[in-house]
Amino acid sequence: MPKKLSLTLACGDNEIVRPLMTGQVKVDGVDLTMLTDMDSATRHWRFLNNGEFDIAEVSSSSYLAAHDNNLPFCAIPVFLHRRFRHGFMFINTSKGITKPADLKGRRIGVKTLMTSAVLWMRGILEHEYGVPLNSIEWVAEIENDVAVTLPKDLKYSCLPNDKSVETMLADGELDAVFHSDLVKPFLAKDPRVARLFRDHKAEELAYFKRTEIFPIMHVVGIRKALADEHPWLAINLFRAFNESKALAMMRMANPRIVPLAWYRAAWEEQEQVLGPDPWQYGLTDKNRLVLETLVGYSHEQGLIKTRPALEQLFLNVDQGRKRGGEYRI
Repeated sequence: MPKKLSLTLACGDNEIVRPLMTGQVKVDGVDLTMLTDMDSATRHWRFLNNGEFDIAEVSSSSYLAAHDNNLPFCAIPVFLHRRFRHGFMFINTSKGITKPADLKGRRIGVKTLMTSAVLWMRGILEHEYGVPLNSIEWVAEIENDVAVTLPKDLKYSCLPNDKSVETMLADGELDAVFHSDLVKPFLAKDPRVARLFRDHKAEELAYFKRTEIFPIMHVVGIRKALADEHPWLAINLFRAFNESKALAMMRMANPRIVPLAWYRAAWEEQEQVLGPDPWQYGLTDKNRLVLETLVGYSHEQGLIKTRPALEQLFLNVDQGRKRGGEYRI
């Protein structure tokens, strides 16, 4: 039997990669070992700082910074994680904060400034609600995945190991927290913590209708030396991720697999608002709009020094016109 490349892929344990995990979908020419038992922040840091994995689902913001600093990684336009972010802005309920404008001059906690979710929330705060980012004191829980020189007018500090932005929010040491996950005090129904937008879904729907942006959180990174040595790998990975997503979406269309009473209604609403494939991969027109916004926010916030073209950020996965599939008419 011909020898295959033995490669590791670190990613989240989610439905759109499950056919790859089970072996239902295979990457042509690759014997894939998948690693899913780590949180996102750990996976991103281990990939970009230690190069421990051949391929990894990685923070889009951190990847931009890695590219800007000529670190030995490249990426394919596969976006395994997307999420609207208005519902992840949390406030201390005793601080008199009722709208985004009330955050001006406040003290806001974040996981890191480079976290993709935080990049999006900061960009939205400034561009959609007119709150200057340099008017806020930003408090990070951990260091960025990639070391960068932040703007001089940025008020920024990083906490010691024994401090948590989530606890500090509940205790009133912070006015707000922008987080990639639902914070623990909110999940515990602590009355001291609430969402900034009480009807965050309505705010997110209005945002999408206004901008047509469904924010991209993660890309798929590859060690550059590996991609250079095996130029066929990017296309084969792209095809496998697409096949995996297609099979997953077919499975997820069945309401019997999810124990939610109105699951199918939510599925149909998503399709009506976001279209038939809101998780599409590739440099499509819709994805270009989202990615250009992401790059713009990263540059404005001082996380990257230059604004690269999207073709510089992603490997070419084009197989030629009417090639790569069944096109007989």
